[in-house]
Amino acid sequence: MLDRIDKELAFVRTALNLRAQRQEVLAANIANADTPHYKARDIDFAAALRSAMGAAGGPLDLARTSPRHLDGAGGAVQAALKYRGAVQPSLDGNTVDPDIERAHFSENVIHYQFLLERARGTFGSMAKALEAVR
Repeated sequence: MLDRIDKELAFVRTALNLRAQRQEVLAANIANADTPHYKARDIDFAAALRSAMGAAGGPLDLARTSPRHLDGAGGAVQAALKYRGAVQPSLDGNTVDPDIERAHFSENVIHYQFLLERARGTFGSMAKALEAVR
């Protein structure tokens, strides 16, 4: 039982950290929309989450030495930044398209809010279970 709760909360925590990191990167892109030679950057969220959760030999792919050990879950996760190619060429070499950046920013906010609601639901279920035990 605790394994499932721990895995759920580890997933939500890791995904929230990655979403927050992506939000900072997208905000930096928007802030530098008029900076000459600034290259738009982004995070491959799906690949970063798979890596952070230990899939395909990621950095958190830990081995249990005892059946009583909990699965490893990362705290600070750093995703690799990638450069986004220019959709429309710019004379000053800037690859930021403000419309695309705002769309990605808004989408990321929606996903972040969903993860917060998922965590709230998990804690709500735990609270109901504890109330039923009383």
